[in-house]
Amino acid sequence: MTEYFEVHERDGAARLGELRLETPRTTPALVDDLLEDGGSLWAADREIPEGDDSALTVLPYRGFPGGTAPEVQESFAVDYPDVSYPSVSVVSSETPADHGTDAYAVSDVQSVVGHGAALVKAVVNVKQEIPADTALIFSGVATPRNVALLAYAGVDCVDASKAIVEGTRGKYLTTESAYFLEDLEELPCSCSACQQPRSAFTRQDCADHNRNALAAELAIVRQRIRDGRLRDYIEGQARHDQWLTAAMRELDAQWGYLEERTPILRTGNLDAATEDTLRRVEIQRFADRVTGRYRNRFDAPLVLVPCSARKPYSESQSHSQFHRTIQWRGHLVSMTSPIGVVPQELETTYPAQHYDTVVTGRWLADEKDFVARVLERYLERNEYPRIIAHVPDEGYRDIVGRVEDELDLEVTYTVEPGAHPTDDDSLAALGDALSGESAYRKREREHNTVRAIADYLLGDGAGDDLFEEFSTTSHYPRLQIRDTDPEETQLATMVPQYGTLSFTLEGAQRWVESDAPVKRLEIDGFVPQGSVLAPGVVDADDDIRVGDEVIVEGPRAFGVGRAEMFGREMVESTRGIACEIRHVEEKA
Repeated sequence: MTEYFEVHERDGAARLGELRLETPRTTPALVDDLLEDGGSLWAADREIPEGDDSALTVLPYRGFPGGTAPEVQESFAVDYPDVSYPSVSVVSSETPADHGTDAYAVSDVQSVVGHGAALVKAVVNVKQEIPADTALIFSGVATPRNVALLAYAGVDCVDASKAIVEGTRGKYLTTESAYFLEDLEELPCSCSACQQPRSAFTRQDCADHNRNALAAELAIVRQRIRDGRLRDYIEGQARHDQWLTAAMRELDAQWGYLEERTPILRTGNLDAATEDTLRRVEIQRFADRVTGRYRNRFDAPLVLVPCSARKPYSESQSHSQFHRTIQWRGHLVSMTSPIGVVPQELETTYPAQHYDTVVTGRWLADEKDFVARVLERYLERNEYPRIIAHVPDEGYRDIVGRVEDELDLEVTYTVEPGAHPTDDDSLAALGDALSGESAYRKREREHNTVRAIADYLLGDGAGDDLFEEFSTTSHYPRLQIRDTDPEETQLATMVPQYGTLSFTLEGAQRWVESDAPVKRLEIDGFVPQGSVLAPGVVDADDDIRVGDEVIVEGPRAFGVGRAEMFGREMVESTRGIACEIRHVEEKA
């Protein structure tokens, strides 16, 4: 429980927070000027400090170095007092515990920073034990080169002590390297400390520069979190040190930790520039939902096509040509790296229309393996009367061929080797392959789109459970879903920016009464207006993610809105917005 730290925005495990002190500070941030050290109990007994809301007071503690036996740590455990001012307790990453403070400083960070797996294990261990609305402090380890990764892992506060010490030793730090001063003929920085001739630059100036560089990097990190694009930055930044790359990959392997904290949608684009993009939560989640929740409902041949640079695909020139040729006689599924496969109904769903990738015409081995695995899982789940591959040579045909052999399928290829899918001969061959097929109607494709999105968002089979009978109005991709009894009652709207469904109260009520999985937020006895704050939350489903559509219900209210915290965080937090309410009604 905390009164002095509040999370405002989330980007995976990284958070944009606020230390609510006399002078507030936005995190991730430097806090060495805000820390008041109550002292180590190893040296002597300490009085409880007389703290105030101008600083974070580190309560008297016993710090344990890495590798200290758990039984030793337990025998010397400290009972932290309950104080009324902003406080910090010191914990070991091996035996962390909730002490009721506003922030937690990890005592053994020196032994884990520099080792990817050890760092990730330490952060995950601590974050699983401390409340979600408290700040995590790493002291004595931050540099301009590693602080972005620390924030990405979930560290909220750092100090500049390591950067300053390195400067007094003659080490000049940048975001990509560390130089001895004697090896620098000129200073690659224009901060205030570097605004002097190289010959006059002292080690104290170097320490000042290092602190400035660290502060500047944290400003970049905060802006990246605001944009929802810290991971894009990390994929490049981590390349400057091998252990940082290892830590990023170890974090990707911590699926439960990262997935819980990663929003289901974002406003910014996802940059797919490296093989590590394939391991991102957003990519793996999309692939898992497409191959585990989506179900083809069209009685038509499958037509596999390449992706397009323009999103959504249907607005691109190439896909317009495909559609004119297919004329709704086949079910269009796009193949792409790093997304995998994208059924036409999910082309607007995040991140299918929110990614940019490097286009070279050559597929990397990891890309081929990933897309082939996704396509194989997709075809194991979905049956088609025929499969047509309207794809070029460059990687696409190899991927389809692998899956064809693995599943013993018969695939019709309509693009000759060396030709392009939009060539006249290729389009003519595609048209010939579909001759004799009947076109499915507009009503069928709109209804199947709504059901497919419901499956993707809520769970396997949700589309049929929730939308057995309904009608659609307006135009794709802004479809309005209406009840047929009573006629014309609006149930939901398709949100084209993210490919989600926005429910009305009537739609929320149908959702609750259906067999579809429900994401439910239980609140106390009040009627929320605009938002539900964390203190008003009684309980929340564990599978709620930031951006999810959620049912809000309490003794006096029933409503629907969008989650601003993940489920466990809603329950544990004492500050912040848990859910933005769209519609609410007071119970009779």
